[in-house]
Amino acid sequence: MRFVILLTMLLLTQPPDSVLVAFWNMENFFDPFVDSTLTYNEFTEKGSQKWTMQRFYQKRNNIYKAILAFSHNQAIGILGVCEVENEFVLNALFGLTPLKRFKYRWIHYDGPDRRGIDPAIVYSLDRFQLLYSEAFPYRNPDNPNMVSRDILYAKFFDYRQDTLHCFVNHWPSKYRGELETVDARNCAATIVRHKVDSIVTINPQAKILIMGDFNDTPDAPCLSQVLCANTNGEGLLCNLFANAKTLDFKGTLKYQESWMVFDQIIVSKPLLKADSATLHCNPNDVHIVHEDMLLTDDPSYHGQKLNRTYVGPKYYGGFSDHLPVTLLLRY
Repeated sequence: MRFVILLTMLLLTQPPDSVLVAFWNMENFFDPFVDSTLTYNEFTEKGSQKWTMQRFYQKRNNIYKAILAFSHNQAIGILGVCEVENEFVLNALFGLTPLKRFKYRWIHYDGPDRRGIDPAIVYSLDRFQLLYSEAFPYRNPDNPNMVSRDILYAKFFDYRQDTLHCFVNHWPSKYRGELETVDARNCAATIVRHKVDSIVTINPQAKILIMGDFNDTPDAPCLSQVLCANTNGEGLLCNLFANAKTLDFKGTLKYQESWMVFDQIIVSKPLLKADSATLHCNPNDVHIVHEDMLLTDDPSYHGQKLNRTYVGPKYYGGFSDHLPVTLLLRY
């Protein structure tokens, strides 16, 4: 019996041969409290969304169950998220639910978004050690009054002392129209590309993950031309979500009858080099999570649509208006 216990402990402490990374836009993951530092307090009990503690816990529980489902009840190495309000919601999700057994820690900086929603990076202490983090502000020289989310950066060691650089993004939306906002996304892409170039200037073999809700498709100029995230193996960056033939679902969000891939994971070329000793990935190891719980029937435009928390002011009690995306890293 003692031998069985010792063998089990040994197996559990052996490093895995793969690690999952993921990204998810959690759609307005607010706490229900009034924030005296913000003018936007619609997600409160007396706000227009009538966001109560009961509704908050319903969303929190929905999210953790979905994460357990698409991670197959295993620890996610690195999870990028966006549209989270603060430390309270992150702790409620990763510190006060069954997810706490995975020893998750998180990186969050209060940013300038007028609603108070930010990107964050969640990581498992069993898989990664944080070396450094920083929030890069969005600054547009052509429109200095424009405010948008920070770009979150973190540098990690894995358990084999392999260094991984990670950027989590939530680029400006098309809310004011595509043509009116294209320059804003080009600006965000320029910021990220500048930071990437500064990393590879020091280490041309740097392993870099760029993930997020880019509010545009992989073939958009902001991604394909400004960030220079290609699909043909040329250049430094490869967008793993640009080739529809390798994806197992139609998109990560739906507008009327059209599915689009706004949520993506981009890697630097050194991560595509198969090396049994260090982290690498296969371009086919990407996945748009489309668990049944995340979708519902779409009577207006047929097929399925996202099982959302709200549609406008109407509360549905669902999950998010985006699907998560994942990538499996291997050794």
